[in-house]
Amino acid sequence: MPHVYILRCSDDSYYVGSTVDLEQRIQQHSMGLGAEYTKRRLPVILVFAYEYERVADAFTMEKRIQGWSRRKREALIEGRYNDLPALSRKDFSRRRGSSTVE
Repeated sequence: MPHVYILRCSDDSYYVGSTVDLEQRIQQHSMGLGAEYTKRRLPVILVFAYEYERVADAFTMEKRIQGWSRRKREALIEGRYNDLPALSRKDFSRRRGSSTVE
């Protein structure tokens, strides 16, 4: 069955992928046969996986999650689904060099 998955890499970054054989794909990543990104960041740990009925749905979700912030990915990993909409909003208050006009 198709899956979207998230790996935590040794440098504490996240890798998002999709596959039709989750067990085999995680084994490939762990052996250094996966993506170039994970080869340089071994070992990796599976921290999230979700099964879909269709490959297209898993691939679409992979691309969506890849565009998410670290905070939003961590909310998904931790199962804090109610927090996801709020984490979709841009926070301009943390921009460098921004000034507020009163």
